[in-house]
Amino acid sequence: MSERILAVLAEDEAPQRQALLDALAQAWPELDVAACEDGDEALEAVRALRPQVAFLDIRMPAVGGLDVAREAIAGGALVVFTTAYDEYAVRAFEAGAADYLLKPVSRERLDQAVARVRERLRQARPDDWRARLDALEAQLRPQGDRLIRWIGASVGDSVRMIGIDEVVYFQAQEKYVRVVTGDGEALVRTPVKELLAGLDPGLFWQVHRGLVVRVAAIDRVRRNELGRHELSLKARAEILPVSAAFASRFRGM
Repeated sequence: MSERILAVLAEDEAPQRQALLDALAQAWPELDVAACEDGDEALEAVRALRPQVAFLDIRMPAVGGLDVAREAIAGGALVVFTTAYDEYAVRAFEAGAADYLLKPVSRERLDQAVARVRERLRQARPDDWRARLDALEAQLRPQGDRLIRWIGASVGDSVRMIGIDEVVYFQAQEKYVRVVTGDGEALVRTPVKELLAGLDPGLFWQVHRGLVVRVAAIDRVRRNELGRHELSLKARAEILPVSAAFASRFRGM
């Protein structure tokens, strides 16, 4: 009997998730798949199950595929990303940053990816997966005119122009997002998810579902009396929560 292989699959679109599950069942009968609806669920599954393979949609709300991939790779898993768009991302994958599947996934392409992963499972784990993931993340960062440089935010009955270098953190709050600087704050209607698409992930980190912080503004991260991570800032007095989904960002800090 062939050895069973455990995989985690994360895809936030139900029809595409089911289609990939059905295709994997045919392409890799020995694969046992834990299907997840989003990155939060996938991160929990990776930590609990320690899979050998992870199939991850690179663009998911809140916790994205790259965050889950770091956790999966730390546990020794091989990662296959899926993407429905972004030619620059596909170029990065084809350059050797990672395996990828372009949605909608063709049977021929899936067979190729499965064969590649199965071969890698028979070999020793490569030592450069973290470096590859860092390189991929660098290529996925917004560049040029896609980067946010200024934010027009409401302050009372006026609009304040805030340079991105002034921002300490963004925090979702009901219908608005707070744009907090060292000496004040303002409101915008742009959702956190859209803001993230225009922020350099080397400068801003998402640390909670509705919270994005400038890395250089973080003073320290600690566990509170309940065992939950929280961070303090250099320029402001408030303490901000760090969800378990993003706590791995601060390992070794």
